[in-house]
Amino acid sequence: MNANTNFRMPARRFTATAAATVLAAGPMVLAGAGSAHASADHGRASAVVLRTGLDVSLLNKTVNVPLAVSLNEVRAPQSAERTALTARLDGVDGGQPFSVLRADVASAKATVSASGAEASTNLTHARIHVPGLPLLSLIEVGQVTSKATCEAGRKPVASATLLGGVTVLGKKVTLTVGGPTEVKVPGVGEVRIDFSRTRTTSRTAAAAALELKVSVNPLKLNVADVQGTLTLGSVTCETPVAAPVSAPASVSAPDIKPQGAPAESGLAETGGTSTTPFVVGAAVVLLAAGGAAVALGRRRRS
Repeated sequence: MNANTNFRMPARRFTATAAATVLAAGPMVLAGAGSAHASADHGRASAVVLRTGLDVSLLNKTVNVPLAVSLNEVRAPQSAERTALTARLDGVDGGQPFSVLRADVASAKATVSASGAEASTNLTHARIHVPGLPLLSLIEVGQVTSKATCEAGRKPVASATLLGGVTVLGKKVTLTVGGPTEVKVPGVGEVRIDFSRTRTTSRTAAAAALELKVSVNPLKLNVADVQGTLTLGSVTCETPVAAPVSAPASVSAPDIKPQGAPAESGLAETGGTSTTPFVVGAAVVLLAAGGAAVALGRRRRS
């Protein structure tokens, strides 16, 4: 009696295990991991209406006074804007305040954001003076603007425009892009002007509306000898660094091989599907288990 009981328990366990193995073999769906995003780096921008780098020698070069002025200079990683009309230098013209620039409009603006950086200047009806020429302007311009744009995903762009007339040391001149214009006034001095100098790279842009190289010594009297450079409408920008995006993590499904024998060619005609081999395999296992159970019952009755 104990022998028969021990034989029947493995038969039932084998039947349940075989059926579970056949039915467990099915399709699997795996979800991929989400994308990771790093923080972006904002760009940079700067703008200045007027910058001077002049050496001024007074009284037969017995007194040297550097004339370094930056008017309306702004820099951004954050938005900034300034507007001024005059720049003054004390102690040059006989100890009296000396106006380097007078203008109706003199503005500089620099902004940055995640999408790009931009800088611009605007100078309208401007007159620039240097020591030794209290009544004569070094240069007069109707309107000059400059702009540099560094937009994410696009090539940086820099430009400068000039509207209205230009007068240098009392002489009207015509400026051209791509070459310097030289103005010489006997007994006064010389000025070399470069108009709309621009430079771009893959991430940066820069423009200078006007660059002047100045050499002034009125009447060669050595009362005021002015040498150096002067820049109007200087702008720069740098494109923001794009945040790197990692590729979605891929999880490959295991290579699942069909269980059981290949389907007969006639299965398609009788309504067979891709799961038919599994059903047939399960039926074979169950049929074998049922035969074993019948045989065991007959032995008990005999």
